[in-house]
Amino acid sequence: MIDGNEYIAIVKQFYSFLETEFDFKKKNEIINGNAFYDVEFNNKEKVISISYENIENHLDINIFMLQDEKMPDYDDKTRSLHLSQLNRLVMAKISKEEINLNAGYFAILDAKNEIEQKLLKGAKELRLCLKHFNELM
Repeated sequence: MIDGNEYIAIVKQFYSFLETEFDFKKKNEIINGNAFYDVEFNNKEKVISISYENIENHLDINIFMLQDEKMPDYDDKTRSLHLSQLNRLVMAKISKEEINLNAGYFAILDAKNEIEQKLLKGAKELRLCLKHFNELM
């Protein structure tokens, strides 16, 4: 289990590329006791949610495509996109060299435990997906 403030600090560190490379802004932080944490980043078109269910040890990263500046329904498969789905599409299109360059970008980060490893893996996948997002949609 991880403390909510620690989770948010790690997300800010591992996902800082959202702000520096992709012009997202941190929109929201939610700490619901010790059970659920969520950090959201947004731009004019998308909201990215990086949420963790502490008790279930479940990390969920989603990209919500805004419509008229409103969040879509979570079950809307055309506007609520799960990172795992996007990652499968991107991995089929990119080279091993690009994967290695992306891994190099994150080489300075140190994942000390299981949740940090999950967050780092998600950050690597999300960065590649965002680089190729327009090709996928």
